[in-house]
Amino acid sequence: MSVLDFMKQTSSIPDKYKTMTIPEMEERVRSIKEKMGSKLYIPCHHYQKDEVVQFADDTGDSLQLAQLARQNTDAQYIVFCGVHFMAETADILTSDDQVVMLPDLRAGCSMADMADLQQTERAWHTLQDVFGDTIVPLTYVNSTAAIKSFVGRHGGSCCTSSNAKKVLQWAFSQKERILFLPDQHLGRNTALDLGIPLEHMAVWDPIQNKLEYDGTVEDVRIILWKGHCSVHMNFTVQNIKDFRKKHPNASILVHPECTQEVVSQSDFAGSTNYIINMIEAAPAGSVWAIGTEMNLVSRLAQQHSDKTIYSLNPNMCPCLTMNRIDLPHLLWMLESIENDVILQQIVVASTVADEAQLALNRMLQLA
Repeated sequence: MSVLDFMKQTSSIPDKYKTMTIPEMEERVRSIKEKMGSKLYIPCHHYQKDEVVQFADDTGDSLQLAQLARQNTDAQYIVFCGVHFMAETADILTSDDQVVMLPDLRAGCSMADMADLQQTERAWHTLQDVFGDTIVPLTYVNSTAAIKSFVGRHGGSCCTSSNAKKVLQWAFSQKERILFLPDQHLGRNTALDLGIPLEHMAVWDPIQNKLEYDGTVEDVRIILWKGHCSVHMNFTVQNIKDFRKKHPNASILVHPECTQEVVSQSDFAGSTNYIINMIEAAPAGSVWAIGTEMNLVSRLAQQHSDKTIYSLNPNMCPCLTMNRIDLPHLLWMLESIENDVILQQIVVASTVADEAQLALNRMLQLA
């Protein structure tokens, strides 16, 4: 389901939330959380706004939140502060009597929308003709439940940026080649980290429905889906050059969803959790440029005032879809639960969820 589809399905937030003051809304959220206790669980991705993160029961990256969702058997209501594919994952991993809700259905992911099931099945058919039964499909968790289901059905696994290296190593123990969806950059950077050269990587273009590769197909080991993160694509080599000119003694730390050129010229690259841990361990007085989502960069700068932290791209804005959930939408969800009304529930059909869970289970076993 695309971001446009989310927007069409989204219920309009009542006007009363547009006129409430921030202290009024914060007090109501605190009151409902206290009243509901363990029946309510609010997981929150690191990229969310501070006004929402302050009420999180747990914060984490995609891998952490998937693990925590599976472990939480007490909560009757899970109000997921993230994006649609994360809420889908939570619904897949939790029991049928637990309700997963997304405060704003417009909170999608443009990367996830870059691979749909029809495109993937068409690509798989063509690639099987070219390479035979030599391919394991892997999908980044930033993908729809339908893509996870496809991957599970064909013996593959999900991965996150935290465990992508482990998952690729596992996949190569299964078969000779990997189809990596939907983010080409995470796939490319992880494969390079495993010692696979660029000349052994091909790109599948789902729009043109063709394989982009200049060499001999027998040499292909990684087939990268032509998708990307619209936020991380905005960090450039020129950003690195400009920053190093101003701060020659600083360190540059980026997410592996950035391009290979940016990752190769940075000092460090790793998952969201890796970035957080790196900054926490950094010495006082150190200077950093971070190439990832702006809400997280700003939060790290506030939390670590003994260090100087910049965004690698000075003109970066928060991710438009990751940034959708705000305090009014969170309160709206909580008050609806309080009034026994379920709004914007995320439900993955069992026919999709069963196979998607196979892919998610393999990821969690490798975590």
